[in-house]
Amino acid sequence: MLLSIENIARKVETCRIFLPWHLSHAQKYSGGAAPEYKCRQKPQSSIIGNVSIEKFVRADGRAFDQMRPLTITRGWAKQAEGSVLIDCGNTRVLCNASLTQGVPRWRQDSGLGWVTAEYAMLPRATSTRSGRESVRGKIGGRTHEISRLIGRSLRAIVDMSALGENTIVLDCDVLSADGGTRTTSITGAYVALVDAIKVGQEKGWIRPGKVLSDSLCAVSVGFIEGNALLDLPYEEDSRADVDMNIVATGSGKFVEIQGTAEGEAFDRSQFNQLLDLADKGIQEISRIQTEALS
Repeated sequence: MLLSIENIARKVETCRIFLPWHLSHAQKYSGGAAPEYKCRQKPQSSIIGNVSIEKFVRADGRAFDQMRPLTITRGWAKQAEGSVLIDCGNTRVLCNASLTQGVPRWRQDSGLGWVTAEYAMLPRATSTRSGRESVRGKIGGRTHEISRLIGRSLRAIVDMSALGENTIVLDCDVLSADGGTRTTSITGAYVALVDAIKVGQEKGWIRPGKVLSDSLCAVSVGFIEGNALLDLPYEEDSRADVDMNIVATGSGKFVEIQGTAEGEAFDRSQFNQLLDLADKGIQEISRIQTEALS
């Protein structure tokens, strides 16, 4: 017996008719071409009446609220005062913190320090080579935006008076990109910053005491066809209806929220749903940061 459309809708609830997607959105990724994927994991399916219903399944098989594997390796570059190699799934970023005495001219004689950041992607961080911005002679808008995001996010937790007239520059270089490069950079840069401050205190450049008010990390969340997802790789990020990057402290306070309805507008309840999902990720990332620094 065939079911009515209303009965089907009630039974499938969060299920959907599966529609394949193509990499036509690859050019949206301004840092270069999209990573190559052999195929998507086949969705789970069920039969209701004469209609085949297939459930949404993430390409890497993760649960909707599950993070990609995250590892933090300290001391990667021996020359830098703080150096972290951070891997989030297939995204890999090298975060180096350089500490120098003195501050920019506009900051001199203020007794305050300065923290800033620079972000870049290696030419072959993606599946096809992109030219070096330094060779082209022009820094792209995306690079400027992410550099400023990392810098102002870190400054939100730094006591500039306690830092003294010292400057710390965080260089975040993406070695491999598969979504979430800015959030991964922020997460790794915080750990590198902690190590650089310790070195400064050991050298006597920074007075002993508390310089950072809290820990800091970031994660991406989004909606794809009504499904709220945590920590989006490129395949999901490139076709998300809603895409957000959340920067927050370890205590759960928000530092920055970047959100865009790229495919479909979202309401307050959906916004709250994504914030709750991000909070879960922030807690997990903070725990991993603490373990790495212990």
